[in-house]
Amino acid sequence: MANRRMFSLDVVNTDKFMDMPISAQCLYFHMGMRADDDGFVSSPRQVIKAVNCTNDDLKILISKGYVIPFETGIIVIRHWKKNNYIPIDRYRKTQYTEERSHLELAENVYRLDTECMQSVSNMYPQYRLSKDIVRLDKDNITIQDTISTELQDDSLQNSGKEQTAQEPPEPKSGILLPLNDKSLYDVPEGKISMWAETYPAVDVKQELRKMAAWLDSNPTKRKTRRGIERFINNWLSRQQDRGGSSTGGTYRDRQQGMKPAAGLPQETYAGLGKRQPSPDDPFQ
Repeated sequence: MANRRMFSLDVVNTDKFMDMPISAQCLYFHMGMRADDDGFVSSPRQVIKAVNCTNDDLKILISKGYVIPFETGIIVIRHWKKNNYIPIDRYRKTQYTEERSHLELAENVYRLDTECMQSVSNMYPQYRLSKDIVRLDKDNITIQDTISTELQDDSLQNSGKEQTAQEPPEPKSGILLPLNDKSLYDVPEGKISMWAETYPAVDVKQELRKMAAWLDSNPTKRKTRRGIERFINNWLSRQQDRGGSSTGGTYRDRQQGMKPAAGLPQETYAGLGKRQPSPDDPFQ
């Protein structure tokens, strides 16, 4: 097996590749360095651990079409022939001949051989094969072919299987927090309502705008998509402990457009909307 590997700009210098997280790009390059002369990687999980990446990075490479997984746990780099040219005197054929037999090469790009899927299609003539679902478990990588109906089948309608309705997407606030992978986190409205109840002395939307400005000015301290909500909670908690936002008042007060008087107890202030002021009130 050769010790030198190459990567074509036609593959890696594209928006599709550059839009992936840095960790997924890093994993692709390390997979390429460890592949055999036909582009097969025998132990992708070992590579993931060695370079401190995650299974999610491998899922991204699979979903974007940069690698093809097999049930044995082996993967192959789809654009291997575009990336590498190995002289015949140095080339060593892959030992994974069974996996290689399921692939066809079209314009130097590996594709799953459609003839290998013909038996499935013959079993279900009224269906067509749709997108592959990739499942990563502890020991291996499996591909489950999902079958979508092309013709309506009454027997499927009467089979008693309930289809769960897709929930509508949660409305977003339009407040965008930059992340460390250069993407943006659009804060959901539901989260804002929850934080407003949890931190009643804080103007949550105003603090989120401050966070966006701070993250924009401190790119090296931006958070991951997984850690951004912890960052928000810590920020709001500190602001609550300091007495709340500079606008003052509770969340309910701001919803009603009311501001508290300085030094007025909250219990007295809460009752002002229900009765007329008395000469005995503290501010008279």
